[in-house]
Amino acid sequence: MKTLSIDVGNTSTHYGLVAGQSVQFTGHFPTAEFRHAPSPAFAQKLAPLLAEADSISFCSVVPDINDNLRASLAACQQPIFHLTCDSCAGLELVYPKPHEIGQDRIANAIAAQEFYGIPAIVIDMGTAVTFDIVSSQGYEGGIIAPGLAVMTRYLHEQTALLPELSAEDLLNVEGAIGKSTVHAMKLGVAVGFSGMIDALLLKVTNELQKRGEPKPVVLSTGGSIANLTKDWAHKSLFVGDLTLMGLAVAAKRQL
Repeated sequence: MKTLSIDVGNTSTHYGLVAGQSVQFTGHFPTAEFRHAPSPAFAQKLAPLLAEADSISFCSVVPDINDNLRASLAACQQPIFHLTCDSCAGLELVYPKPHEIGQDRIANAIAAQEFYGIPAIVIDMGTAVTFDIVSSQGYEGGIIAPGLAVMTRYLHEQTALLPELSAEDLLNVEGAIGKSTVHAMKLGVAVGFSGMIDALLLKVTNELQKRGEPKPVVLSTGGSIANLTKDWAHKSLFVGDLTLMGLAVAAKRQL
């Protein structure tokens, strides 16, 4: 069974054809294209994937575009599944206000549960850094922290003399003492970002172990993983299309 998984983000909509843990023909489409009307261009772009897919599964953090997304795909014959906190079969949500959970985070938790086992900690490093925890009880909640882009943009916007750094500027930062303003910024953000992730992971892991949970699987996804210090390579398993995988599993459980 192949599922066309669509993850609607605030800026970009990520999609791919999923069969189990295999994700092919991934791509991105501007979310803004759906904001005011259905997008024929989106349906046209996905036409080759729709021809192979048995179903469509999507999640969205932009509720206002959901009807337009459905309308864009109205001509297709496949069933369309929308993952929400009310349609996540097989994943118990032990969270006081389930409707506050981002749908992409639910998808990540389902993928972790299905393919990697529990307990699991999923670290998604995008605009914000999110930690999601799936234990023997179910999805428990997580942590939201500033992402790499937020850190660099804030430094630039709130100070008169500091430049804005790109993600590429923060790769392979050497030394421990900055010898220029830019070098000092690179160290502060790059090392500080890794340190923040380390500290949060340690706190969550200790909490789970205090409660008698086994050692958790640590999964990471999102583009900022490349900016973590090299010692992070052995601390987590990187799964680039975790959200799309979770969407396909969620649809299979329901359809």
